[in-house]
Amino acid sequence: MTGQPIPVIIDCDTGVDDALALLFAVRHPGLDVRAITCVAGNTDVDGVVRNTLTVLEAAGAGDIPVARGAERPLIEPVRTASHVHGQDGMGDLGLPAPTRRPVDLDAVALLRREILASPRPVTLIPTAPLTNIALLLRTHPEVTRNIERIVFMGGAVEVGNATPVAEFNVWHDPEAAAILLTAGVPITMYGLDVFRQVIVPAADVQRLRDSSDPRLRLAGELLAHRDPATSGDPTPTGGLGDAGAVCAVADPGGITTSLLPVEVSLAPGPTRGQTIVDRRPRPGEAELHEGERDRHMVDVALTVNVERYVKLWLSTVEGL
Repeated sequence: MTGQPIPVIIDCDTGVDDALALLFAVRHPGLDVRAITCVAGNTDVDGVVRNTLTVLEAAGAGDIPVARGAERPLIEPVRTASHVHGQDGMGDLGLPAPTRRPVDLDAVALLRREILASPRPVTLIPTAPLTNIALLLRTHPEVTRNIERIVFMGGAVEVGNATPVAEFNVWHDPEAAAILLTAGVPITMYGLDVFRQVIVPAADVQRLRDSSDPRLRLAGELLAHRDPATSGDPTPTGGLGDAGAVCAVADPGGITTSLLPVEVSLAPGPTRGQTIVDRRPRPGEAELHEGERDRHMVDVALTVNVERYVKLWLSTVEGL
């Protein structure tokens, strides 16, 4: 890679796969992690702050500012994912409490400060419900002048996970996701369609678990936790999950995107939180009879080079 590192800010709900994303981001030479902000999602926001600081310590990361953000969605109640990430959000691995502390700023204030202070436009990487980002955009819209792109893990073109059609991060706070789409900056959606595909082979997971380096052992245990279907297997495969969105910033050539209209369903009922991605080649009867609606264009990731991203993540985290 040539040129200066990309300034990035990660907004996360750490979480097993958010942890995998952080382990990658702080070690990739092409990324300059300027701040990390925390939001309720996989676990409660105080747990997210604790987990984030723990991962940064384990990674040997520099003094990256971490801030506590929204403790609940804009409208919905908090609905955590402890059935996936464990009661502590980190696979119940019994990790030590961090010695680092968050900064004495809330997430929105830290986001504003770091975005406007960056000498180069920042890339935002939300891997969580989008509450902090929505609050930032509504409170300080001037930040968009120094945002290069927002690459968010969320949404689905086809099948959801929180519901048959809705992905967890968008479903957790649909109004926030809808606000994100109004940001007026380029947006890439790294959704479940590619998220589910990037799987680290069992042999690599076991190599990390057997490492003498505590950081690599942590990475291996987190990967092993990510495959509940094979949790009884001593060498399970592991999905990179959210880490794939950070890979897409470091190496955007690993995904194929199409610029498509996207909207978020805010209606109550079974479609709430769905990201409706219009892949039709031409307008349909609804548009012909009722007129075009105002919809936002998003670079939607449709395919991913799995081997490329697995190799990228492993080589970065292992320092090869």
